[in-house]
Amino acid sequence: MATETISMLRHKSHVVVDGPDRAPARSMLRAVGLQDDDFKKPFVAVANLASDVTPCNVHLDRIAQKVKQGLRDANSVPFMFGTITISDGISMGTEGMKASLVSREVIADSIETVTFGEGMDGLIVVAACDKNMPGAMMAMARLDVPSLFVYGGSILPGNYMGQDINIQDMYEACGAFSTGEMSLDELIAMERVACPGEGACAGMFTANTMSSAIEAMGMSIPGAASIPAIDLRNEDVAHSSGALLYSLLERGITPRRIMTREAFENAITVVMAMGGSTNAVLHLLAIAHEAQVELNIDDFDEISRRTPYITDLRPSGRFVMSDMDKSGGVPVVMKQLLDAGLLHGDALTVTGKTIAENLDDLDIPEPDSRVIHPISSPRSPTGGLVILKGNLAPEGAVIKVSGTKHTAHEGPARVFNGERPAFDAIVNGEIKDGDVVVVRYEGPKGGPGMQEMLAVTGAIMGAGLGDSTMLLTDGRFSGASRGPCIGHVAPEAAVGGPIALLQDGDIVSFNAETRDLSVQLSEDELAQRSAEWTAPPPNYDRGVLAKYAKLVSSASVGAVTT
Repeated sequence: MATETISMLRHKSHVVVDGPDRAPARSMLRAVGLQDDDFKKPFVAVANLASDVTPCNVHLDRIAQKVKQGLRDANSVPFMFGTITISDGISMGTEGMKASLVSREVIADSIETVTFGEGMDGLIVVAACDKNMPGAMMAMARLDVPSLFVYGGSILPGNYMGQDINIQDMYEACGAFSTGEMSLDELIAMERVACPGEGACAGMFTANTMSSAIEAMGMSIPGAASIPAIDLRNEDVAHSSGALLYSLLERGITPRRIMTREAFENAITVVMAMGGSTNAVLHLLAIAHEAQVELNIDDFDEISRRTPYITDLRPSGRFVMSDMDKSGGVPVVMKQLLDAGLLHGDALTVTGKTIAENLDDLDIPEPDSRVIHPISSPRSPTGGLVILKGNLAPEGAVIKVSGTKHTAHEGPARVFNGERPAFDAIVNGEIKDGDVVVVRYEGPKGGPGMQEMLAVTGAIMGAGLGDSTMLLTDGRFSGASRGPCIGHVAPEAAVGGPIALLQDGDIVSFNAETRDLSVQLSEDELAQRSAEWTAPPPNYDRGVLAKYAKLVSSASVGAVTT
């Protein structure tokens, strides 16, 4: 193979296997099946997030094997390795949920470590659960070797008494059970059918939000983000990723050429148009940090103000991702946005073509005015997420306005130093109309790990308090959460942020229109309380959570550790 070709396609692996002095390495590689010709081909890492701990990932081995075959057929040598996942839906409401956001960093670090350490020329990640996906993108951005993302697909909805249901309904059912509105038999009957098989959670929750954002960013095969997990089209996508990765190697296209400022704006625009998860703010900021792209929390609000909200997807609407797929998928949304001048059509993608060229190549139907609305008649003229600031959140906080009609509130604070006491108070009937439930010391450092509050939001909705109370936290929310819930409050309580200074009865208010989140206290009173505040001891003094708490940054910049 010519030296020029080696430097282009084997820009990393030639150091590992070329020359007489690399005979020991070649010897070990022969033991795993490589033949003479394989040493002349590019080496491609296949990071496989398969795991039995969650339905999101239980099927990914099947997808990853198709990726490997596609790479072999494309004259490349695949090397598959595994990494971890944490199931938010299973650990939600337990101490284990603190490991969820931490796992994003572990996933990114592990993919980076293997791909770097073994001299891989390219990378394909097969993933599906919430933190898998941003972790994968963070690793790709750090490594900057030709890469692409393959999504495992979402779960189909379950059916209970003739109605489609999913994991969101289960958490809200727990709230209904706590108030006596649902019997234990009914709860168990729902439990048996809510999750009918493999795939990531069904609605426009975090996994599907990120799959849509990654497609909009140009880092996955066009049209793949909405395909259900059980659909064999996923295997076709997986196989075709091999040839696409080889093309990226030939063209020298690396993630940082694709993950530009324009690409991130495209991703944010699609998230806003689809009513995506608040976690997208946290994750896209983190990915941009790794890609060395300037992006800040205020950019999300600016884009939201100009982006119509055009899908009717749960938790803010009626439908799930499989319905989105039947309606044409993410390309229908992107074509509407592009035609309205809201996307950067000239942004490069993993196909080697631009966003506009990819959309031209697809047979894209018109919006069905059911799952996807025309941009001329949106569900809302502005996007699904809003960034709030004020004397309670100088660095910012996030609310999903697409998930509630309760866009302004004023009431007395009910303060809880942790998620569990707040949950217990709700299910025990201690929270009243008008209250502002404050859950603090659950931020990146304080938790550590920013627990998601789906158990709490589900309990609030199930208890019938969704239109009369407000939830405020320095933690975060599941993509399945709905109602007036404000998260990512920064600075967090553990570093002495204003949320740490709140006391029961303080009057707290927010207004989505004015973007304000404040407490009715003078600057002098806040300063006095701050002077008297002392930091609590860390919840963990050893292990991965302790290391994370020492390194992690504010949620307002993505809760990154580098």
